Amino acid sequence: MTVSELQERLALTVFTLPDPEREVVGGYAGDLLSWVMGNARQGHVWLTIMSSVNVCAVAVLTDVACVLLTEGVVPDGDLLARAAAQGINLLGTGGTTFDTAAALHALL
Repeated sequence: MTVSELQERLALTVFTLPDPEREVVGGYAGDLLSWVMGNARQGHVWLTIMSSVNVCAVAVLTDVACVLLTEGVVPDGDLLARAAAQGINLLGTGGTTFDTAAALHALL
């Protein structure tokens, strides 16, 4: 499944989508950035409520397919600009992290 297909199937909000054809191979949910750095993997969808620019650094380091902001979190201007500049797919949903992770799991 691609990030674009995921966005369509879960009706996700697009904040930045520079690489819509990026392949999704799994998911990881976490908000402690150092923990995510050690556990998220290439091609994962990273579900988080964190909205600081440090999210971009972790996304680049782990090479996730996209960052998915849950619980209705929206990126501030700095995160949005950094995600766009670094080519990070950044999506959002009003759903809970738990429900979104379950929906992602069902699709994969």
